[in-house]
Amino acid sequence: MALLERNDTGPVAHLRLNAPERINALSDAMLAALQAQIDTLREDRTIRAVVISGAGKAFCAGHDLKEMTAGRQTEDGGRAYFADLFNRCASVMTGLRALPQPVIAAPHGIATAAGCQLVASCDLAIAAEGTRFGVNGVNIGLFCSTPMVALSRNIPRKQAFEMLTTGEFIDTDRAQALGLINRAVPADDLLPAAMDMAETIAAKLGAAVRIGKEAFYNQLEMGLDAAYAYTGQVMVENMLRSDTAEGISAFIEKRAPDWDQ
Repeated sequence: MALLERNDTGPVAHLRLNAPERINALSDAMLAALQAQIDTLREDRTIRAVVISGAGKAFCAGHDLKEMTAGRQTEDGGRAYFADLFNRCASVMTGLRALPQPVIAAPHGIATAAGCQLVASCDLAIAAEGTRFGVNGVNIGLFCSTPMVALSRNIPRKQAFEMLTTGEFIDTDRAQALGLINRAVPADDLLPAAMDMAETIAAKLGAAVRIGKEAFYNQLEMGLDAAYAYTGQVMVENMLRSDTAEGISAFIEKRAPDWDQ
C-alpha cells in the first residue's frame, strides 16, 4: 500500500495521503513521498492541475510526534534532526507554491499544525463541511512557527496570531470567511467538487495558467509600481504567444480555440 497514492484523470493528478492509522502525519517518509511527487510534477506538462486529499477520518494531523520524540535520542538532543526535518517540510510547502500547476487542497475531518500549513500552502482549498483547522502546537508547548509562515500569508494577521497563541480550532465557516479555504461542501461531494475545480482549470490554456501562477506570487512580494511594471511585461510575453493569439481569434470568431496545450 503506497504511503502517498497518485491517480491521474486526464490532465489532473490526485495525490492522496494514505496513512490513516497515523492521521496522515507528515512523517519523514510522507514528506519524502510528497517531495518526490512535487519533483516529478514540476517537469510534467501533461498534468495541468493537482488535488491533494487524505485517506481515513481526517486530512492531516501535522508532524509525526512519535518520530520527533525518537529524533531526540542523539548526542545533540535532536538539534540536527529537527533542523533537517523543518527544512524538508519547508521544501515541500514552497515546492507546492513553485509548481507550475495550481494545487487544490481537499481537507476533511481535521487539518492541524503542519496539516493546516499544507492547506495554506496550496493555491486553492475546498473543504468538507465540518472540517476543523488549527495550529495548536502551543497546547503541547511547541509554537507552530513554521506553519505560521503559510497561515499568516493566507489570513489576516490578528486572526492568525489568535489561532497560534490560543491553539483553538476554527470551523469551515470561519475558515472561508478568513480566506483559508475557498468554500466548503458536503463531505460526500468533497472529491467531486475538488476534481471539478481542477478540471475547470485544466481546460484552460496550460501555458497561460503556468505564466499566471508564477506572476501571481511574484507580484505579491513587490510594491505597487514594481508589480505593475513586472506584470505588464508578463502580459506582453503572454500576448506574443501564438496560442494566445489563437484564443483571442477564437473568441472573436465565436468558436472553440484550437490549442495544443
